[in-house]
Amino acid sequence: MNIDPKKNLAALGLELPEVSTPGGNYVSVNIRENIAYVAIQFPIRNEAYLHQGRLGDEITSEQGYEAMELCALNVLAQMDKKVGFDHIIGLNHIDAYFQSGDDWDESPKVVNGASDLFVKVLEEKGKHSRSIFGVHKLPRNFSVGLTASFTIKSE
Repeated sequence: MNIDPKKNLAALGLELPEVSTPGGNYVSVNIRENIAYVAIQFPIRNEAYLHQGRLGDEITSEQGYEAMELCALNVLAQMDKKVGFDHIIGLNHIDAYFQSGDDWDESPKVVNGASDLFVKVLEEKGKHSRSIFGVHKLPRNFSVGLTASFTIKSE
């Protein structure tokens, strides 16, 4: 299957943001044999912190969808820079994290922001399993965060 993720991004009117640097003693992409694990990515675009607050309080579900889409773009930016799109066999799994108000319960809808983007950009290679976790607090008061694992071609 020969796909062109950058062409798919352009068709969606999107571009990859600059990759962020780790905020601690870890690497952004950790490769073990043919699995690449991407550290948590937040809704940051070119060093600007976006979508801060609690879903259902300061952040709407629609804004949460956009925030999760931006997290997915950051995952793709990390993979493009550290691995290269041509080395991706497929996206395995994502773990999505969110902070919300007490009465908010639309996490699957919000996490579709990432899931939809991965499938649009990576096509069949973007299909994945996922887990969704509500947490009390995320760093910098981000509304959402996303980790991912990919199977990649062995060198």
